Amino acid sequence: MDREMLRKICEWQNNGEKVALVTIVATRGSTPRKTGSKMLILPNGKSFGTIGGGCGEGEVRQQALTALDENRSKLYTVTMLNEVAADEGMVCGGIMEVFIQIV
Repeated sequence: MDREMLRKICEWQNNGEKVALVTIVATRGSTPRKTGSKMLILPNGKSFGTIGGGCGEGEVRQQALTALDENRSKLYTVTMLNEVAADEGMVCGGIMEVFIQIV
């Protein structure tokens, strides 16, 4: 985890706020980023870091905001297979599992 991301986590926690730390925990096929990539989602919807951009990252952002609302960490699967990827304009064609951790 980079210093800026860690600083943001501490900043929000010092203000009594929770954040969602998203980590890619598994990939299959072609994905934009690999296992270990991280992204931080703040309650206001801003993010730091990336897990690949595009529609897949947007989908995970929405899931992270829901997890923040529910105050519950979760595992989430992003499917970017051929038909789905083509319909959404994605260039990848794999599956990513991400862990959304409420911090």
